[in-house]
Amino acid sequence: MLSRRDLSSMLALGAAASLVPAGLRAQGAARARNIVLVHGLFADGSCWSEVIARLQPEGYNVTAVQNPLTTLDEAVQSAIRVLDRQDGPTVLVGHSFSGMIVTQAGLHPKVASLVYVAARAPDAGEDYTALAKTYPTPPASAGIVFDGDEGRLTEEAFLRDFAGDLPRAKAKVLYAVQEPFHKALLEGKVTQAAWRSKPSFYAVSTEDRTINPDLERFMAKRMGAKTIELRSSHLSMISHPDAITQLIVEASRVG
Repeated sequence: MLSRRDLSSMLALGAAASLVPAGLRAQGAARARNIVLVHGLFADGSCWSEVIARLQPEGYNVTAVQNPLTTLDEAVQSAIRVLDRQDGPTVLVGHSFSGMIVTQAGLHPKVASLVYVAARAPDAGEDYTALAKTYPTPPASAGIVFDGDEGRLTEEAFLRDFAGDLPRAKAKVLYAVQEPFHKALLEGKVTQAAWRSKPSFYAVSTEDRTINPDLERFMAKRMGAKTIELRSSHLSMISHPDAITQLIVEASRVG
């Protein structure tokens, strides 16, 4: 006869399994069982919670990096320390600004493939700011305010331009845990482009008001990435977690 504790455990496992996208188990075996997720500006590691809850029941070892948002070098080192701890092939996933980190840290020998989620994807030595200026400025840029050297989004800009397709109550919770970034972070340039030698995947957010969707399409095409397009705000890993999980799983099977 099942104890109350055993029954509770079975129910918890069933609830987690119900989050897994339909058809995931029918796919071939993963070649990379480790997933490292990196967040961008205006967020912390918890922004990956919906995706983590879908990957873990499938046996993936998932780690969300807490990006310090201080300088690019320090942010890259925080990701490299996590990559060093992985026990084998790893999928490195970045959202938004952390595409810079994925691009630089992605040459780590344990990284098997790269996933960009509405993310920056500069080439080696490229001035991303100059590249972005060749496209219409996204509305969120006007909502950045600074307290000294620390930048953040106003609540209005966060709810409208960053998390525009999320329920308002959920978006306000995310706003409450927004992590400020340092001005020095935006000054860094990558010195290498991992996407030139690693299999790459890209999720474009067609309703993005933080990075211009056409810029996302340009970067995805330039890197030759397997690309999906989602009718989503900048936070597609929260509003479309099934699709983002599916893309990460696909990336885990390459090589």
